[in-house]
Amino acid sequence: MKYTHHNNELTLKDINQKVILKGWVQKSRNLGGLIFVDLRDRFGITQLVIKPENKHYEAALTLRSEFVIEAEGVVVERESKNHQIKTGEIEIEVSSLTILSRALTPPMSVLDDSDALEETRLKYRYLDLRRPVMQNYLIKRHQIVQEIRNVLVEEGYLEIETPILGKSTPEGARDYLVPSRLYEGQFYALPQSPQIYKQLFMVAGFEKYFQVAKCFRDEDLRADRQPEFTQIDIEASFIEPIDIQEVTEKILKNTFKKVLDIDIKTPFKRMAYKDAMALYGSDKPDTRFDLLIEDFKPMFEGIDVPLFNGKDEIRGIRVQQAAHLSRKQMDKLGALVKKHHGDALAFIKKQNNEVKGSILKFLSTEDIDKFNLSDEELICFVPGKLDDVLQSLGALRLELGQQFNLIDPNRYDFLWVVDWPLLEYDEEEQRFYAKHHPFTAPSDLEVFKTNPKAAMADAYDIVLNGYEIGGGSLRIHNQEVQSLMFETLGLSDEDVKERFGFFVDALKYGTPPHGGLALGLDRIVMLMTHTNNIKDVIAFPKTQSAKDQMMKAPSLVDEEQMKELHIKVGD
Repeated sequence: MKYTHHNNELTLKDINQKVILKGWVQKSRNLGGLIFVDLRDRFGITQLVIKPENKHYEAALTLRSEFVIEAEGVVVERESKNHQIKTGEIEIEVSSLTILSRALTPPMSVLDDSDALEETRLKYRYLDLRRPVMQNYLIKRHQIVQEIRNVLVEEGYLEIETPILGKSTPEGARDYLVPSRLYEGQFYALPQSPQIYKQLFMVAGFEKYFQVAKCFRDEDLRADRQPEFTQIDIEASFIEPIDIQEVTEKILKNTFKKVLDIDIKTPFKRMAYKDAMALYGSDKPDTRFDLLIEDFKPMFEGIDVPLFNGKDEIRGIRVQQAAHLSRKQMDKLGALVKKHHGDALAFIKKQNNEVKGSILKFLSTEDIDKFNLSDEELICFVPGKLDDVLQSLGALRLELGQQFNLIDPNRYDFLWVVDWPLLEYDEEEQRFYAKHHPFTAPSDLEVFKTNPKAAMADAYDIVLNGYEIGGGSLRIHNQEVQSLMFETLGLSDEDVKERFGFFVDALKYGTPPHGGLALGLDRIVMLMTHTNNIKDVIAFPKTQSAKDQMMKAPSLVDEEQMKELHIKVGD
């Protein structure tokens, strides 16, 4: 029999109405002969009451948590009302009860405040997903995807799918490989992104493309990263960076308004990559709070501090009302700096108008005056090579922001990071790497040809609250420039032909100028739902060690399958 209502609909206006409800037993209570049942579906909870004279009373006595039932009855007013839920003023006086499915005692509580360990939650993910908080994450994800689609379709973009089985190409991370049964010793690769395919759509003349794309990268995991993830992939022809940026801003503005009823201001702020690194120590700066990095090297000219001698840079952060931090707390901050490749952490502070610090004995009164310390102020210094100094101070800045509650969790700060270097040079390997990917267009072709270290890219990242939620660029659409890029990256003609021959050929047949962007859907949902764990917004995620606890994957396969795939695993 079909249900008449969901479990969040019925109120006092429905008194005396006959209804049929279905769902899971949240809890069952026997109070003085009356059995009260909280019936749950994904919409909410309705209370049922079964009286002793009911012919289904004995069946009701057997009800346990997570039984699936159907109940028919009449809506009546509750004596003891619960104003915390929409249906809290009524209950259903049950006339007919059917147990549709019995349940064992669940290994975890199916409640929002479950204290189950993450390992248990992932092992029994189908139970974890029954919790309203988890369902809300995935419902919000659905709503976000639909709103993004709506804007892109309205803007004339075509949703076109790209293959999952493709060719292994170097794009910055390890590929997941799939062995071929038909072609011994050969492999497909799962896509790290649809980058080449979407550019081929532009070659093919579709002009505007988008896709909700599954991507795969075999790399070490962290809290905001999974081995398989979803991105909103966008590409368009005959555009400038501002065109893609305006579409992206429209997508996000519409999505935040429709899903969260939050108005976000556009256009978003813009910051050059070099300024983001210099001031925030990050190419994805959290701009919700200050604590900017300062260059203190000029102040130490002529001052002999052994820790700083011979160092390229001395940079640091001023923190107000932080002079009370103990030596133990400073040691923890020092360990954080070293973890992020900083040489060391030094400090001076002014507390109760007295100056203290780890380098105080090397400073004269005149030296101290240069720093213009205010009372209760702490200055942290990190010496070393520029990249290491900035990276470690970026991590220190975030830690101090959290420690001193400087970050407003309800604020959304969007930022475009622009003016990116095209390449980065690895001193150890003596070679260039693409800062984004090898298909990114240089902003000045002559500079790229004559001085690749100084070359800049027509690239742009979008950042939200310290997370990169998207990145894109104009693409190389000229075959000669693409060949020069491969050459600069150290790829031989043979490598290029083997890995990218089809793509280089495609560029020879009339390729329009084009560019695009990919938005990280998982991160966007994580930020919009205020969870700090990306696993919460993915239906069936992997653990930090890339395992599926529920399905026990990866797993061994039988020898017959291995033979068919021409694979033998070593001892």
